[in-house]
Formats: sequence, C-alpha cells, structure tokens
Amino acid sequence: MIKSTISNDTGHNRHKSFDIAVDTMGGDLGPSAVVEGAFRAAAKYPHVHMKLVGPQDMLQYEIKKYPQLSNISILHAPDVIMPNETPTIAIREKKTSSIVVGLRAVKLGEAQGFVSAGSTGALLTGATVIIGREKGIERPALGTLLPTATGFTLLLDCGANMDCKPSYLAQFGQIGAEYMQRVMGISNPRVGLINVGAEDEKGNEAAKEAFPLLAASNLNFIGNIEGREILADAVDVAVCDGFTGNVVLKFAEGFVKTLLGMIKTELLATTRTKLGAMLAKPAFAKIKTRMDYREIGGAPFLGLKSLVIKAHGSSDALAIQNAIRQCVTFVENTKSED
Repeated sequence: MIKSTISNDTGHNRHKSFDIAVDTMGGDLGPSAVVEGAFRAAAKYPHVHMKLVGPQDMLQYEIKKYPQLSNISILHAPDVIMPNETPTIAIREKKTSSIVVGLRAVKLGEAQGFVSAGSTGALLTGATVIIGREKGIERPALGTLLPTATGFTLLLDCGANMDCKPSYLAQFGQIGAEYMQRVMGISNPRVGLINVGAEDEKGNEAAKEAFPLLAASNLNFIGNIEGREILADAVDVAVCDGFTGNVVLKFAEGFVKTLLGMIKTELLATTRTKLGAMLAKPAFAKIKTRMDYREIGGAPFLGLKSLVIKAHGSSDALAIQNAIRQCVTFVENTKSED
C-alpha cells in the first residue's frame, strides 16, 4: 500500500533532470496547441526533457515555429487512436499510436510521466495495461481538482470505476491523499467519504463497509461528507465511486456555467448594474480564473506506477503547460522520498 505521508521538501532533488512524454495528437485544437504548451513548459522547466509523441514529419514542422530548445525532442508515433474506437481493441491493435508509444516510454523508464488530451477510455485502459498498477492497488482511479474558497478538493473517483468495492474506496483515500501531498503541498490531507448523511451508518452497502476501512487507516479521515460540503473546504480528498463522482463533476461544471451566465445577464440588465459590473470586474475575473480548468491542466489517473494526466479534450497551450506542471511537481516530490 502507498504511504499516506510523504515529504514535500525536495531539496537538492528539485533540479535533477527527468523526462515527460506529451501526446500531441489527442486534443481538439490539434498538435499546434499541444506543442506550444510543451514549449512553454520546456522554457519554464529547463531540467525537464519534453518528449513530443506523434508523427515525426508533422512535429518537425511544428517545432520550427519556436526557438530551438535542448530539452525538446520527438518520439515518432504515426498512428492516432480516435475517440470513437473501442479502447481495448485500439490499444491492442494500434501499437504505434501516440497514446501507446507515450505509455510505453513511461513503462520502459524513458519518461517519468505522460500527458494526453486523447481518448479517455483508451488512455485509462492503456495506462492500466502498459504501465500497471502500484503495488497493492486494486483499481486505479481518475481524479479531478475542484476549486473551493481557499484551495482545491480532489474528487476521486470521477469516472474510471462505476461500481466499487469498499476496499477500492479505502484505497482511493490513500492514493488521493498521496497526490494532494506531492502536488498540492498539503502535509496531512483531510479525507472524507461522500455520502447522504454524516452519520457512520448512512449510505449504501459499499459506503457503510468502506467507512470502517477508512477510519482504521492512517489517513486523516474526517468521516462522511454530504454533497454540499464538497466545495466548502471541508476536505482535501472527497472519495466516492466513479458513477457518483462523474455526476458530481458534470453537475458542478453545469452549475458554474449556468450561474456565471445568470450573473452576467443580471449585471448587464440596467445602466446601474452595468456600472456595478465595471467596478466588480476584477473580482469576477479572479473567480473566473479559479474556475478555469486550464489553470489546473488535467485530471490525474492515480494508482499507477507512474503518473498519467488526462488533459481536457479542448485543452489549449495554457492547459497543456499546467498539465505538464502537475507531472513535474509529482515527479520531483517522488524523487524526494528516494
């Protein structure tokens, strides 16, 4: 089982060189946005080598747009896995796809992390089969960082495991706490189990059986939390099955979009409210930034032997840069415990 307490003091390990593989073929905006994001990250982290995974000729054309950097290279992968392809078949048959080539680079130790905005199903299937699970982990999970008033809460699982055994939920707490320590710098993350009530005996059978497992662990387990507490800074890690997590995530995305739209409509309704909107514009800009998925970069696929980040399909250069940042921070803090 993964340790739940990991030091964030990387010390002299901070600038040790390592490699991150970046899938250039999965995003909706095409390889140009991914390459731009990788170049931004390469300039910010000169000790990190970015391996751009995709067709060599096309990538050679793309990188000519930027000043030459010694920590950028190409990993040739002529094929692409499309979103409508069956994940298991695509991973098995498309051995030279950008997802498979990038994951194999991690498997072989040629990269210490992988970022892809490609097919979620293919990425999760490929990562599990090619990279493999961390020792003791029964099911890897997909997490996402949700903004709160003071920071972020990691929602885990948000779609990889629709049905979960109690032991899976307990392990999600472990891997979620580890991630929040390594990447977000929280020394003793608070872990809560999403439920329909705060009482120990509440919930379905999986939640009822998972509660004592989490309570008996060495985690900072605060008990059950209800839906309204997820964004209230009540916990740092919110544990649930993938079905519940995906519903929570999609609801939160829709609610924020609708709420911001309603506020904008009301603020522009009259001359008086328009004047108020002008005065409040800086505050709203900050809120919009906190809600922007690009500032986070992507969803970590946790419980694997190495970190894989699933970037949003519509990721632009900023989102890719921040997805790479997650990998860099995670790897550097992993090195610190060696």
